[in-house]
Parts: sequence; structure tokens; C-alpha cells
Amino acid sequence: MPKPLAAPLLAGAIATALLAGCAAGQTKDTPPADRAVGVSFTDDPYPSTYRPIPSPPVLIAGATVLTGTGARLDGTDVLMQDGRIVAVGRGLAAPAGAVRVDGTGKWVTPGLIDVHSHLGVYPSPGVNAHSDGNEATAPVTPNVWAEHSVWPQDPGFATALAGGITSLQILPGSANLIGGRGVTLKNVPATTYQAMKFPGAPWGLKMACGENPKRVYGQKSGPATRMGNVAGYRAAFIEAAEYMRKRKGDGNGNGNNNGSKRDLKLDTLAGAMSGQIMVHIHCYRADEMATMLDLAREFGFKVAAFHHGVEAYKLADRLAAEGVCGALWADWWGFKMEAFDGIQENIALVDRPQGGCAIVHSDSSEGIQRLNQEAAKVMAQARRAGMEIPPERAIRWITANPARSMGILDRTGTLEPGKMADVVVWNGNPFSVYAKAEQVYVDGARVYDRHDPARQPRSDFMLGHDNGQGGVR
Repeated sequence: MPKPLAAPLLAGAIATALLAGCAAGQTKDTPPADRAVGVSFTDDPYPSTYRPIPSPPVLIAGATVLTGTGARLDGTDVLMQDGRIVAVGRGLAAPAGAVRVDGTGKWVTPGLIDVHSHLGVYPSPGVNAHSDGNEATAPVTPNVWAEHSVWPQDPGFATALAGGITSLQILPGSANLIGGRGVTLKNVPATTYQAMKFPGAPWGLKMACGENPKRVYGQKSGPATRMGNVAGYRAAFIEAAEYMRKRKGDGNGNGNNNGSKRDLKLDTLAGAMSGQIMVHIHCYRADEMATMLDLAREFGFKVAAFHHGVEAYKLADRLAAEGVCGALWADWWGFKMEAFDGIQENIALVDRPQGGCAIVHSDSSEGIQRLNQEAAKVMAQARRAGMEIPPERAIRWITANPARSMGILDRTGTLEPGKMADVVVWNGNPFSVYAKAEQVYVDGARVYDRHDPARQPRSDFMLGHDNGQGGVR
């Protein structure tokens, strides 16, 4: 499992927290797996056991603070206590026993959030034994859950933490029309994925349109065309709608289950249609995004975000009007036909309309280490096009907006009193090429410190095995 080196106090705190979390998870009431009346499609038989690491109060004093709400506050303090943001303002008093951090010359932001990651399911090293992100055995596999593939020892979690990532959504790959459920994690050292699982976060449903499904299945059972893709989605949701009708009855507790048994595939689709599971769609072209929005209207689900949409700028107004986020790259384009019409101003244009929700995502074990610099590239391209985007707006692309699309904005993503104390202290403007995360806090615990080797987590996988002669075998 990832753990800090030579940090007995922190290691003990982690162990205590994890043990407490496991005990709490074992006693948590789990609703019955199958209920004829008032059935739920999102009961969790594998609940989170995550517990914050105990930590003293922390006062970061005199920093430039980007709150994630659109504000920039110079010479400002941030107070954290009991895992929460207590206050953001000037001249805050530190409670007894607080750790004081001199923020002079530093910038403070919410913890960064990556809405599209495959850490743990496609970990580093990337060998076949670790390739657990695509259940490419059928075009429609909503029955699989990415969390059951997550390898907590993936060294990528620690390198992402060093880049300021405090929460991330782990998704299945894009081989399938409907690839399965994604899971939101807190980026903390742990032995099990449940000990990383963000408490109460909704699942995400991963779907994919365009080239990938037809390339994977075109030589198998299909689909082999884009029209085959859409027919596949429709067939799956038609079946799920019938399943919902049988298992939920008339919505007034008058369902008799009609003798139907649980179906793991249809549970997930029903959860999406009932609004309990957030729908995230891998989709590049504007025309296909429009088709998927029509599909969502046909079957009554809401698209939380389109991912990778290099042509999202072509329908930015519609995305904003329908409350759909665009989770996008700064400048990836042209690596296949559906990515051919990408432009470097894409994110800025999706962000521009009233209500626009632009997100910088990674889809990369390397890119996740520098989401702040990817956002900086967007700011530079926008400036060349005559759009000046200040840091206090751009920070939302990697904090508040991904939190919104993942259904966790009420708990994290901004520096507001009462929210989780997920915080990054930067050595300067986070949108500078020289920016580095100096300290990273998750629920108020300092889990990473660039200047303290004892607080630089490393995976057990990276530690190797002592062969008894001082070497590694």
C-alpha cells in the first residue's frame, strides 16, 4: 500500500484511521439486496471505510487564496480544523495547538480533482497483468464496477498527490458502448479501495460513442457502425425501463416485482435513469454529443459531462443551457479521425457562455500530475484569441467544476466553511510553469510535503524486497 517513508507518527495515525474505518464499515447498515417495494438500484454492498487521518488545527496565514468560487483573496488566511474548512479571511486567530503555516508568497487553492482517471485500473507499470480497465467481452457491460479493479498500490496515486490531486474519479475504459460504473476516491494511502472511497459520492456511469466501440466490436458481434452504436444504447435503456417498471411498481410502493430477479446490468442503467448515478460519456464530435443529448431526453437521464469532446466548442451554448459539463484536454487533437477538428481554445469557449462548465481532465497517469499546467495552457491560448481568463476563474476547471459533474460539490471543490479541508499550498501562482505543490492536505491532514521526505507517500510496489544482503531482488 502507499505509505510515507520514515514517518512513524503519521503511519500510526493512518493505521488507526483505517482500522477505525474498517470497523465502522463492518457495522454500517446495508439495505437488503432485493426488495419488492421501494427498491433501490444503488445500494452499496461495498461501502466506503474511509476515515480522515486525525490532525491538529492548521492555520495558513497571509497567502493568495483562490477559493474556487470565483474569488481571489490576497494576504488571506485559511483555517482548518476537524477535517473541515473553518474560515477564510484576514487576521484569523489560530486555536490552541494549531500548526501555523507561513503563506507569504504562497498561493492556496482547493485540492485538485480529476474527473477522468484510470489510475488503479490501468496502473503503472502498465503490464498485461494490470490491464483491468476494459471488460471488452460485450458491447454493453454496465454490470461491472471499476472499483473492483482498483489496485491501491498503483504508484500513480502518489505522483498525482504530489501534483495536488486530492480526489479523482476512476472510470472503466472506452471499449464498450456502456462500460460500467466509475468510482470516486480520496487520494490517500490505503490497503483497500474501500478505504479510499469518497464517502457518499454517487457512482458515475461510463459510456462511449464514436470510433472506439465500433473498432473493438466491428469484427465480433457488433456494433460496427455509429448507427449500430445508437441502436445498442437504445436497446439497453429500453430493457432497463421495463426492468424499472417491474421492480418499482407505480412509484407509490405498489410494485409486486412481477417475479423478476435482480439484474446487475439493469440496476446500473436504472440508477442512471433515476438520477442516482452520474452519466459520463466519452464523445469527441459535436454531432454525436447532440445525438447523445437526444438519447438522454428519450430515456430520461441526465448527462453530467462529455469527456474528450474536442468539438465541444461547436455546441458550447447548448451544453451550458442543458447544464452539461465538458471534461476536456488542453490541446490533444488529431490522433484519430474523430479528434481531427480540435482547437486549443476549446475549453475557453465551453467555459464562456453563462452557465458554462469547463473541466480540464487528464485520462493520463502523467497528465494528472500537472492539471494546473494543462489549465495554464488553455489560459495562454485564450489570451492569444482575445479572451483574458484570470486565475480565479481558471481554478474552477480543476476544482469546483469536476466536483459538480461528480456530484460532490456540496462537500469539496471550493474553500468554503464547512467543506472538506482538501487544500493545496503552492510555491507561487499555480498557473506558472514553475509552480509546484508544496503541501497537500486531505480533510485537514498534511498527507504530502515537498520538503519533508516523511510525508511523501510511496507505494509498497516501489519499495521492493530486501534480499537480506542490502539489495533488492
